[in-house]
Amino acid sequence: MSLLVESLKLKNGVVQNLEYHQMRMNRAMGELFPDAGTVDLAKAITVPENCISGVFKVRVLYGSSIGKIEIEPYVFRTIQSLKVVRYESIDYHLKYTDRQILQQLFAQRENCNDIIIVKNGLVTDSFAANLLFFDGKTWFTPTTPLLKGTKRQLLLDRGIISEKEIREEDISGFQKVGLINAMIDFEEMPIVLVAKIVC
Repeated sequence: MSLLVESLKLKNGVVQNLEYHQMRMNRAMGELFPDAGTVDLAKAITVPENCISGVFKVRVLYGSSIGKIEIEPYVFRTIQSLKVVRYESIDYHLKYTDRQILQQLFAQRENCNDIIIVKNGLVTDSFAANLLFFDGKTWFTPTTPLLKGTKRQLLLDRGIISEKEIREEDISGFQKVGLINAMIDFEEMPIVLVAKIVC
C-alpha cells in the first residue's frame, strides 16, 4: 500500500490550518488503521531554524504511524489555462503519495497549464487543487471533489464559499475558476477565465 501524505503550509515559522490537517489525518488513519490510534501533528512537526522565514511545504508521510517529515521551499505555479479531462473510475478520497493516475490525466493537458477532472459528468478537482467557480456573485466549489481539501473545508466553514453540484456543461455558465489547496490561500489563488478552459 502506498503511504499517505499530509501537505501543510509553513509560513514564517507557523504551520497553517493545523487542526484541519489533524482532522483529515485522523479520518484517514481511522479508515485504514483503526487500531493504530492517532498522531499529534503539532508535536510531530519541528520547524528548523532555517525555515522560520518564508513559505515552505511540509510533507508528512505516514501509514499506521509517521514515517518521515520533509520540509522544502514552496514555489507557486503559474496557471492561466485549464483543459477538461474525463476519467470515470478515479478514486482519490485519501491523499496517497502514489498519484500515478493523476499524473496520467495531467499529461493530457496539451498546451494548458492544468486540468479539470470530470468524473461521470461531474466536475471534481484539478491536478493538485480544489476548484472554485465564480458566477459574478458567489464562489462555488463542486460537491464532488476527488479529495476534500483542508483549505476548501476552512472556506466552507467560514462561509466564504458554498457547495454546488457542477456538471461539465455548467462550466460555461461561470465567469472564472480559482484553484486552492493547503499551500494556496483564497486571496492569492490562481484565477482562470472560463474562456481559457479547453473542453
